[in-house]
Amino acid sequence: MSVVTVATESCHLNSGCGFPAPSADIFFLQPYATLHLGSMDFVISKAVILVTLVAIVVMAFFLSAFRSPKLVPGKLQSLGEQAYLFVRDQIAREVIGKDGDRFVPFLTTLFFFVWMSNLMGVIPGAQYPVMSSLAFPVALTLIVYVTYLVLGFKHQGVHFVLDAAFPPGVPKAMYVLLTPLELLQLFVTRPVTQAIRLFANMFAGHLLITTFTVGAWYLLSPSLIGALGSATSFGVTVVLTGFEMFIQGLQAFIFTLLTAVYIGGSLHAEH
Repeated sequence: MSVVTVATESCHLNSGCGFPAPSADIFFLQPYATLHLGSMDFVISKAVILVTLVAIVVMAFFLSAFRSPKLVPGKLQSLGEQAYLFVRDQIAREVIGKDGDRFVPFLTTLFFFVWMSNLMGVIPGAQYPVMSSLAFPVALTLIVYVTYLVLGFKHQGVHFVLDAAFPPGVPKAMYVLLTPLELLQLFVTRPVTQAIRLFANMFAGHLLITTFTVGAWYLLSPSLIGALGSATSFGVTVVLTGFEMFIQGLQAFIFTLLTAVYIGGSLHAEH
């Protein structure tokens, strides 16, 4: 997907056309091909190609880093170890405790997959944050949520739900109001907000950067106002891109952190 579409290439200030403001249409990519298997259609689009590329890059990096681990690590192994230790010390042990060590591979994979998927939005040639397509955050959230429920019932049994629905120490009359809210949070609010938070941030950030990029192109014209406006809009685009890169990493961290919080809650009864 090109940021500057064909419709905007000939559209500039004083050219007679209004500002071609980007809309949500930039997220609906035309498929390159569609595979028909029985009653199911498998669409191959830019988003599918990018998410496949991200998965390959993440797997290739960690497999290469730890293929032949040495006591004195090389540069690639050292980088892989630092990545692993970051998730272990800053997320897993910080949130779950020592029990979180066995979930570090899962959390590490999740963090770097989400982060790299987000980074696709600022990489030239890609320019599309994979997580701005709602299907991908929803798919990841379902994996996290199923893991959360399975671990919860495995370690706490039916009390996993009962303790959440009927918190101890609360007057019984309050259960009429509290229990539906707690069940709604357990089965609906947690997974929905985790998916939407990631999606909305990537969606909004990409749309904002695209708007200022198109603005820089639209204002570019042989006039003082046009030149100043274009240069300003381009400068804002550069600043927003840097800020967006920070948000991309932050959202990957938050998504992984929430996953660790849910896993911790499934392993140990909340008090």
